[in-house]
Amino acid sequence: MASTLEAFRTEVRGWLAAQLDGEFAGLRGVTRHTGHVTALRAWEAALGAAGLSCIAWPVAHGGRNAGIAEQLVFAEEYAAMSAPPRLGHLGVELLGPTLIAFGTEAQKQRLLPPIRRGETIWCQGYSEPNAGSDLANVRTQARLANGKWRVNGQKTWTSWGLWADHIFVLARSEAGSRGSAGLSFLLMNMDQPGVTRRPIRQITGENEFAEVFFNDAEASEEDLVGAAGQGWKVAMTLLGFERGVSTLVQQMHFANEVAQVVSAALANGRARDPLIRQKIADAWTGLQIMKFTALRLMSDTTTGAPDGSALTSKLYWSRWHRALGDLAMEVLGAAGEVAADLNFHTELQHVYLRSRSDTIYAGSSQIQRNIIAERGLGLPREPRGNL
Repeated sequence: MASTLEAFRTEVRGWLAAQLDGEFAGLRGVTRHTGHVTALRAWEAALGAAGLSCIAWPVAHGGRNAGIAEQLVFAEEYAAMSAPPRLGHLGVELLGPTLIAFGTEAQKQRLLPPIRRGETIWCQGYSEPNAGSDLANVRTQARLANGKWRVNGQKTWTSWGLWADHIFVLARSEAGSRGSAGLSFLLMNMDQPGVTRRPIRQITGENEFAEVFFNDAEASEEDLVGAAGQGWKVAMTLLGFERGVSTLVQQMHFANEVAQVVSAALANGRARDPLIRQKIADAWTGLQIMKFTALRLMSDTTTGAPDGSALTSKLYWSRWHRALGDLAMEVLGAAGEVAADLNFHTELQHVYLRSRSDTIYAGSSQIQRNIIAERGLGLPREPRGNL
C-alpha cells in the first residue's frame, strides 16, 4: 500500500510540476477565480485528460476509485505546488457523487463524462433572498407540464453563477408545500431564454457570486434527479459531500495561508512578540485538529459523505479561519490597512476580507448550532413559526 501511495504521489507531483512550470505557469500561486476563468477552464480540461480530475469517482465513471489516503496525497501535492482553485469543484466534488448516488443511468452517461473532462462547469442554485441558511424556506417554483419543468424564482449567492454552463436547482414543485416537503432537484442549462445572471461584487473586489433569475426557464423531465417532491434528500446528500473529503483540499490551502502569516511575521519582526507566536501556534494546532478530525470522519464512511458526527466541522473551520484572518491583519499592522488598488489586495488582506463571510455562507454559525443540537444531540427542535 505504501509503495502504491508513493507511486501515486510521484505521479501527481511530476504532472503538477510539469504543468505549472510550463503551459500553466501563469496559474501557479493564483488563489482567485475572477480574472482567470478562461485559463482555469483549460486547467480543468488538462486535469481531466491526465485522469486527475475525479480521482474519487468509481472507475466505471472515469475515476480512479481513490480512497481517503490517495485523496489526501493529491490534496497535499496540489497545495504544495500552489496549484490554482478548481473551477470544476461543484461538478466534480458535489454534483458528480450525487448523480452517482441518485441519478439514472441515462443521466450518468450524459452528464458525468463532460464533468470529468472539464468541459462543463456547474453552479449551485440553493440560496434565495429569504432562504439562505434556512434552506427549507425555498420559494423558487417548478411546475411540470408537457414534459417540461418551468421554473420561476430567484437564487442568490450563486458561486460561479456568472461563468457556469449549468446549474442544479432546489425548487418547490408541489403547490402549497412547506419546509423540506414538496421540493425537487433539477438540472438546468444556464444559457437559455428565461435565465438572467447578475454579478454580486464582494468586499474583496471579486464577482464569483451572482444572482440568478428564472422567468419560465425550462428543464426537461429527464433532468429531475431522484423523485419529484423528494429533492430535500438529494440536496442534503450533496451537502454531505461538501462537508466531506472535499474539505481536505481547503485545509491544505489553509496551511499555505498559515505559512504566509508566519513569513510575514518573520519579515516584519512581529514574530518576536510572544503573544503573536502563541496565536500562530494556536492557528497551527487548530489546523492539525481539522485535518485529523476530517480523516477520522472520512475513514468511518464508505460513501465519502460524513455522518452526523461531522456536524461540527463547518462551525469549527469557519470560526478558525476568521480568527486566522484577524491574526493576519494583526501581523501586518498598519500596512494591512492600506490597499494600493481597491480591486486588488495582498494575499493576507484577501484572507482577512474573504474570511469575514465564512461564518455566514454554507450555513451560518447560528444555523449550524441548531443543526448540531437537533440532529446531532437530539434536542427539541427550535420553533419555526409558520414554516
